[in-house]
Amino acid sequence: MSKFVHLHTHSHYSFLQALPKVPELVQAAKSAGMGALGITDAGNLHAGIEFYKACKKAGIRPVLGVDAYLAPGSRFDTTTTEAGKRTRLVLLAKDTTGYSNLLLKGF
Repeated sequence: MSKFVHLHTHSHYSFLQALPKVPELVQAAKSAGMGALGITDAGNLHAGIEFYKACKKAGIRPVLGVDAYLAPGSRFDTTTTEAGKRTRLVLLAKDTTGYSNLLLKGF
């Protein structure tokens, strides 16, 4: 079993940013001997259930998360200045409560 696992992985649900489909990612992790795999699609959790089921079926621990975008000001501020660049934050759910927080509280 590999000690290394990918925790910041994008699937085809990261629209216009990645191509691999969930089954391909899980199979690649299994082939590499990884015991876990994280998925952090850009700005969404669309792959969550499909990813969880595929990992469980393959005997891999699923780590669910999201690659969230943070704005420096209000979401209503539409100016695009150098100081107004957005930043990214990878959020990983530790457990069911963490996953619920990602779903219900937004990101």
